[in-house]
Amino acid sequence: MDAHVIGILRRRNYISESSSSSDEDWEVDLRKKRIQKRVRIINYIDVVDRYTDYDFKSHFRMSKVTFQYLLQIIHQDLIRKVKGCPTIPARQQLMIALWKMATMDSYRSICDRFDVGRATALRAVRRVTHAVFKRSARFIQWPSGNRAITVMKGFEEASGFPRVIGAIYMYIYLQLICDHRTLITHCYSGYPGSVHDQRVFRQSEVADFLNDDEKFPTDSHILGDAAYELHQHLLTPFRDNGHLNERQNNYNYRHSAARVSVERCIGLLKGRMRSLLHCLPMSRVDLMAEYIVACCVIHNICTLRGDEIDIVILPSLSEENVTDDNVLHQPRQNIAVYKRNLIMDSLIRR
Repeated sequence: MDAHVIGILRRRNYISESSSSSDEDWEVDLRKKRIQKRVRIINYIDVVDRYTDYDFKSHFRMSKVTFQYLLQIIHQDLIRKVKGCPTIPARQQLMIALWKMATMDSYRSICDRFDVGRATALRAVRRVTHAVFKRSARFIQWPSGNRAITVMKGFEEASGFPRVIGAIYMYIYLQLICDHRTLITHCYSGYPGSVHDQRVFRQSEVADFLNDDEKFPTDSHILGDAAYELHQHLLTPFRDNGHLNERQNNYNYRHSAARVSVERCIGLLKGRMRSLLHCLPMSRVDLMAEYIVACCVIHNICTLRGDEIDIVILPSLSEENVTDDNVLHQPRQNIAVYKRNLIMDSLIRR
């Protein structure tokens, strides 16, 4: 073998300095190197199996049982189906992706922890993200039928506010709606950046839902803060100008009590997927949207399985950039105002 090639292989640690230059010795050293790499992967997986439930959850933000359930769902999408270099095990790919989602570590730190190259870690995160994103329609569903009735009962029992089918919230790059159990029923992340809530709302599917009475059985509604426009199916609080009467204050109190679920939902989501606490270090908007939706799907899976996590305390709901009228124009305005006043008069006072 050429001495120049031998020098390159030695500098890259493929062969030792003491190895001879013969082809046979080089091939033996290379096989040993590959075996050692496989042993490191196996040993790492064995270490994960020896984690206690508490330690595993503190690292990956979910229990071992939920991890195995998620792996079973997406396992086939993480296996290479064409000829080429073998990929790292599906289990390790999921661990890398969860570590990226659940921490604010850089890829450099993740590569060092999992003993993989940057390209391998990046592909693992993208592959897992896409696999989870493909299951979003299965785990993120708008409530209908008996489930819608259950959601309305849950909100009314918790807050006294009637016929609530969900609460809507906008936080930086994510707009979501959740039910009384903090289960996400709709999410929209296609408009990243600092944009007013109402503008993002107009771009989302929920703006079309408001004109579809089938989405809101028994004249139900979602609840939003004062940044949204009042609508027959989207009720907002009365703007506090210092002159609200007792009934209006009571309405705002019940309204806020019902919307606590969406604040808790955001806190749970960001407590589990801590990479969402700040702006994502991603340049491709399409991949960013997939990543955020995948985090929401994982949140729903954990919620459905009762896999709890600590809540991140968020600032109180903002009511900045509130319009003076905060209502839609005719003809919806009169209907929405009448409905809000009717609910205000029917609420039990504190």
